[in-house]
Amino acid sequence: MRHELYAAQPMFKYVNEDFRYCCTADKKPGKVAIKINPLEWTIWGRLSGSVFFKEWSDTIHYRGGGAMKVLNFGSLNIDYVYSVDHICRRGETISSKELNIYSGGKGLNQSVALGKAGIRPYHAGKIGNEGMFLLDVLREADVDVSNVRISDKDSSGNAIIQNEADGDNCIILYGGANRNITLEDIEEVLMKFGEGDILVCQNEISHVEELIHKAHEKGMSVFLNPSPMDEVMINLDFKEVDYIILNEIEAGQLTELNTEDGDMLIDALQKRFPGIRIVLTLGSKGSIYADSEKKVRHPIFPVHAVDTTAAGDTFLGYFIANIAMKKTPEEALRIASMASAIAVTKSGAAPSIPAKEQVMDELVKKT
Repeated sequence: MRHELYAAQPMFKYVNEDFRYCCTADKKPGKVAIKINPLEWTIWGRLSGSVFFKEWSDTIHYRGGGAMKVLNFGSLNIDYVYSVDHICRRGETISSKELNIYSGGKGLNQSVALGKAGIRPYHAGKIGNEGMFLLDVLREADVDVSNVRISDKDSSGNAIIQNEADGDNCIILYGGANRNITLEDIEEVLMKFGEGDILVCQNEISHVEELIHKAHEKGMSVFLNPSPMDEVMINLDFKEVDYIILNEIEAGQLTELNTEDGDMLIDALQKRFPGIRIVLTLGSKGSIYADSEKKVRHPIFPVHAVDTTAAGDTFLGYFIANIAMKKTPEEALRIASMASAIAVTKSGAAPSIPAKEQVMDELVKKT
């Protein structure tokens, strides 16, 4: 690996041939600090001769001599959110107080959360022509959208969301273009990723089993949110999944347990899927991280909930981002819990996801 530092007062130019990045940075007394978005390095040493350097990152880390990339291959939806007094029951017709149209989809929401948490994820997926504004939402959160395909044949996925006054909701999904992702689409995207990279996925797109299998074969770390739960998830080979992030309802469906007891659910998941890392969210009871060596709990941060639509996606995005930034599971749970708490105090899905600065400011207030 060859690194060169060129004096160009008052700036310096740093070239790293392996990463093919080039950037400039201000000279500082005793060192040169150089930022390669979204990565940061601090270089120590003289301006001539050998340059000694140390990797420093608050956003992402390296593996195998290259920059680790986070790919979220997931859904992109248009959300139609109806404000109602109560969720419609069978045979009932009710009036909505208000209709709002938002960007959504678990995939989009999680990419926005990843981006706002401080890393620059790559989003892959498919939309119809009416969903072009979804790309703007992703770009605003610093998400790379070069792997999103636009279909002339399919409409974008959408969701009908009933939102009660107390914040509870129910959701009906129409897959649209999300369910017309082909094996060729998957192959084309995964060619750009490799060993040490991260795949984030949900169950709102087609061929998710093949996606996980191919990513695992390439040596990628697979983070799975098995939602919505169906036969695909029930029968999935979880040996190819590194992290599973799910709520108590999904855990109960996977383990066939009718309980809200987090410890029982964790024990059952570990028995069925030995070696997998588990993140279990329990609503008002907080969250649990468990692996083969330890189990970590974190309570919620109490707030007045307005809309819980993006709570889980916000939590997931912030948790994964902080694991990618080499935070401990304890730290990742704490940061993700605060991000989720802030999100439920606002309406909408992606618009409610807070920026990292707000999350960290609120955490400081809790210390």
